[in-house]
Amino acid sequence: MQLTSKIYIAGHRGMVGSAIKRALELKGYKNLVYRSSGELDLRNQQAVHNFFAEEQPEYVFLAAAKVGGIVANNTYRAEFLYDNLVMEANMIHAAHKTGVKKLMFLGSSCIYPRLAPQPLKEEYLLTGLLEPTNEPYAIAKIAGIKLCEAYRDQYGDNFISVMPTNLYGIGDNYHPQNSHVLPALIRRFHEAKENNSPVVVIWGSGTPLREFLYADDLADACLFLMEHYNERELVNIGTGTDLSILELAKLVKEVTGFEGRIELDSSKPDGTPRKLMDVNRLHSLGWKHKTDLKEGIQLAYHDFLRQEFAER
Repeated sequence: MQLTSKIYIAGHRGMVGSAIKRALELKGYKNLVYRSSGELDLRNQQAVHNFFAEEQPEYVFLAAAKVGGIVANNTYRAEFLYDNLVMEANMIHAAHKTGVKKLMFLGSSCIYPRLAPQPLKEEYLLTGLLEPTNEPYAIAKIAGIKLCEAYRDQYGDNFISVMPTNLYGIGDNYHPQNSHVLPALIRRFHEAKENNSPVVVIWGSGTPLREFLYADDLADACLFLMEHYNERELVNIGTGTDLSILELAKLVKEVTGFEGRIELDSSKPDGTPRKLMDVNRLHSLGWKHKTDLKEGIQLAYHDFLRQEFAER
């Protein structure tokens, strides 16, 4: 990519898209295009095609998606499957039809089988059953990967796929019902501190193991791969280290300053027992994450406080 190349960031208002936008701007890219969902409904095939035909982007970061945690995924199963399928299909096809030089599709670590060996290698895709609670979202993301592969195989399009691990950071969603585990914990511990609550209840047994990557590190990896990777095979993006949900809760407790105790509600679902990405392919290409988890949680907590202040 040249600094003057026209680059479309789909999903620029989301945590991932906004991080990619910041990273591009920081490196001096000037010709960025994006639209809000109000300006362009990515589920509308004709609208998407018109946008691509008019703007003629050279490079595309496909970070737009309908996302959420266990509750949202399990509650809105139809929307998670339909919306994500239609959005990615519209954009990948339009990118092909208008001659986009390179497209990056961002998936999710939930594409891998629920009980796949750990850490998760890229070749484990489609080797077993998915986690039931987020199966619709996972199927949509798998379809996006396969679409990129198919357009490459049939037409030679340079469409690549990357699979980020669990993400957190600036611009995260802290909704009480629809957020992922780390932002949900930040909100829960903060509110418990503010309300002088003696206890914070954590869903599940606390034993599932999770890996977390700061969103700005992901953005840096995406720019690196856009510059240096042109292969068919998907690439995992993560840290290569994990911790238990209980350990994560203790870390969030420390960062937020909550002084009460943690209780576990084992009647609630745990989700996948472990999700750790094998990042050897990414490391062999020359990229590693920079942000330590505690440092990242501190940055995320400051952003949460900023959002809270802005809403008052």
